[in-house]
Amino acid sequence: MSGTGEALEMIHLNTAGQGRMPDAVRTVLTECVRLEDRFGPHELEERVGDLVHGEVHQRLERLLNTPDGHTELFTGGAAAFDALLSGLTLGRRDRIWTTPYESAAHLATLRSVRDRTRCRLEVVPLRPDGDLDLEWMTTHIDDSVALVSVTHVPANRGIVNPVEDIGRLLAPYRCLYAVDAAYSLGQLPVDTSSIGCHLLTGDGWRFLRGPRSVGFAYVAPRLREELSRADSGDEAPRTAAFASPIPATAAVAAFASVLAHHAENPAPPYDDLVPALRSAVVAVAGMELLAPGRRHSAMLAFHHPELSAALIRRGLAERGVAVRKTVAEQTPLLARPRSGTTALCASVHNGNTQQDIADFAEALAAVVADARSGHAFPRTDTARVALVGS
Repeated sequence: MSGTGEALEMIHLNTAGQGRMPDAVRTVLTECVRLEDRFGPHELEERVGDLVHGEVHQRLERLLNTPDGHTELFTGGAAAFDALLSGLTLGRRDRIWTTPYESAAHLATLRSVRDRTRCRLEVVPLRPDGDLDLEWMTTHIDDSVALVSVTHVPANRGIVNPVEDIGRLLAPYRCLYAVDAAYSLGQLPVDTSSIGCHLLTGDGWRFLRGPRSVGFAYVAPRLREELSRADSGDEAPRTAAFASPIPATAAVAAFASVLAHHAENPAPPYDDLVPALRSAVVAVAGMELLAPGRRHSAMLAFHHPELSAALIRRGLAERGVAVRKTVAEQTPLLARPRSGTTALCASVHNGNTQQDIADFAEALAAVVADARSGHAFPRTDTARVALVGS
């Protein structure tokens, strides 16, 4: 871990950014790309058509515990959210609720709906500990609230929001309930029937560890009815909201494979690794956790008020540890850390070990010590740099 220039196996603590595909899934993706390159897209479609048009949905429905026929594929969870909610028919007296943990992409969609319909967009406040204020929601909910959007696990904080409790709170009212599960699927149980949501969106490449450019949505019958009414002039069962670009065939086949792998190898609880991560961070002088709320996930955000996140990330990469730099713009409504607009996020997967965390702790302490003393980070060979990325 001392940065001698040798090509080392990277310690991957960036599952929230890009999960490492299991070998079996990578094999499926590679073979599909090979077939498409040699024989063309139609041949590949014939070989895997049943998988990408039928079985992938069955596996996704089992993962989410949804009824048959209520999942759709998109190129990403944010694309699904925009396609399915941007055309909602709301009135001036309607209210949309979001939270400070809403992603920038989803917030852009909600603001677009507000601007088009002249409805009101309101932000659910946080308690002093960072949890969503459910008492405020209980006090202010009525049938003027038409849509509530909640992020299960935010992009740059490890808090787990109580989506099941919120679903029970909202159930007696007319509002649609949307849940962003992009950062929770694959590391936490996600059950749409327990949540009680009408829309749940996610990505396949984070903790599920599938290929990029595959996202999905669970769409409840009530939301489908709303979309049908909004899509005037189209009498077909599929509304315009479902006409967005779909993922490539090879990527969908690999995603079907990752769903099968996850069913056989569900992520274990991270009760031992996450506390070790926290201890590693707080042991470094000056390092601060960004860990609001009472319940936390397999992600840990942190920053140093005197050192840039980019500098620390590069230093860790030079020592064989991959983490993710986050920016405040990912969650525009959330208060920024004292260091400004950037922070770091470490996220574990079921292949990580306690030794990985110990090596991370050693590397983080060394990076901060070197940075504060003005020492340059050691250089590595190009193969190792290419593996880390920017």
